[in-house]
Amino acid sequence: MALISQTGSSYCSQMEMIRSKTGHTVMFNMASNLEASKMKESFVSLSSLSCSSGKTTNSLHLDCARFGCRRGQGVIVAASPPTEDAVVAAEPLTKEDLVAYLASGCKAKEKWRIGTEHEKFGFEVGSLRPMKYEQISELLYGIAERFDWDKVMEDDYIIGLKQGKQSISLEPGGQFELSGAPLETLHQTCAEVNSHLYQVKAVAEEMGIGFLGIGFQPKWAIKDIPVMPKGRYEIMRNYMPKVGSLGLDMMFRTCTVQVNLDFSSEADMIRKFRAGLALQPIATALFANSPFTEGKPNGFLSMRSHIWTDTDKDRTGMLPFVFDDSFGFEQYVDYALDVPMYFVYRKKKYIDCTGMTFRDFLAGKLPCLPGELPTLNDWENHLTTIFPEVRLKRYLEMRGADGGPWRRLCALPAFWVGLLYDEVSLQNVLDMTADWTPEERQMLRNKVPKTGLKTPFRDGFLRHVAEDVLKLAKDGLERRGYKESGFLNAVSEVVGTGVTPAEKLLDLYNGKWGQSVDPVFEELLY
Repeated sequence: MALISQTGSSYCSQMEMIRSKTGHTVMFNMASNLEASKMKESFVSLSSLSCSSGKTTNSLHLDCARFGCRRGQGVIVAASPPTEDAVVAAEPLTKEDLVAYLASGCKAKEKWRIGTEHEKFGFEVGSLRPMKYEQISELLYGIAERFDWDKVMEDDYIIGLKQGKQSISLEPGGQFELSGAPLETLHQTCAEVNSHLYQVKAVAEEMGIGFLGIGFQPKWAIKDIPVMPKGRYEIMRNYMPKVGSLGLDMMFRTCTVQVNLDFSSEADMIRKFRAGLALQPIATALFANSPFTEGKPNGFLSMRSHIWTDTDKDRTGMLPFVFDDSFGFEQYVDYALDVPMYFVYRKKKYIDCTGMTFRDFLAGKLPCLPGELPTLNDWENHLTTIFPEVRLKRYLEMRGADGGPWRRLCALPAFWVGLLYDEVSLQNVLDMTADWTPEERQMLRNKVPKTGLKTPFRDGFLRHVAEDVLKLAKDGLERRGYKESGFLNAVSEVVGTGVTPAEKLLDLYNGKWGQSVDPVFEELLY
């Protein structure tokens, strides 16, 4: 999802957005107040390019055929991330350029949007086994043809779909992900979710395929999960066991729902980042929905969340430096510069750069690409390989929740929009969490995956904090004036009873399911 800058803080004011005649967005870095004719670097945001209109951008001399060609009724678009051909660089990137890139996400409040992403497990209805890639390919082609989506290809493999600002992509084990368009209201978000599920089911049911809304694969071992034909995943699969014991589980057996939200300035980003990190364990508890592994209870309410604690400590976690007085765009860049890289994308191939840093790349010191310097596309790609509980790109991603059934797909963005898009609620959250220590935040992060809302916190339990937070979320939604607070009903039930979705599943497992996980495929079927 690309959320584009219009206004903002001192950093944000250094960026100028220019629209071409076809509406495509070009960003010029004006950090040194250079005239446009002396601009240091420009790049085209491929995420906003589509050739389905058949038009070319004459003023930019871009040939649409370079990015995709029409086949029949659909468009074939290049695999994401885009090739380096989309970037025209006159001079080497500097750290200031990387900071300015993040700052380009600043937007006036009236331009704030909601972007929701959710993943789900596809399975054969008869055997409950995971969908094979061949079935996924058939499903993607079917959706493209029936509902007019453009196909995303990597070599000869279909790996996703694109339609406007929505995209469908595949996670490493075939988890089916919708990355939604940036939308104004939660009503639009929920309508988008419903439309997506209708389209997927319309094709999948004819194939005997169902989709499961849960945070961790409940029945099958890693050896049973198909591997998707995406080059970046091969590099990650080889690297993960070197840096943690659960990275392959993360890749192949987890599903999440997350929401991406805007900020107006550097100061606004900092406030939202801190509120999001402090409250992320509460979101993890409210949406905990992954209590089974290979057919049995795994001892966790959110196995998915626990997995991230031993995936790769260099690129995950609660980012305590976000709470430092010195934190801002530049400090996040410094952090990201030292996160080990996975790959660089060149000539439609992924080049393994594991263990090296973007700081090395910036200095032209990558052994895998000797003497070569990065582009802004490389930076954009690198930012997608960092996985903290809240992630900064040109927007903020709330990453702490398990995947779940459709009603909770609408509740997760409602929760965060009510807290972060309303100034009164946001300030109340910051006041509430101001004296939480780094040790307390880390304790919640570590314990919530196992004990959920029953996690002891100060003189009570996390459930008591969740009650106050939920009220702030409801109040924030009501002040927005769109009548969106009903989307929190699924969460209100969890807070009211103190029983997480995972605990409900465990009760069913130990009761009417007769200690079998198979019925969960029906219980949480989309």
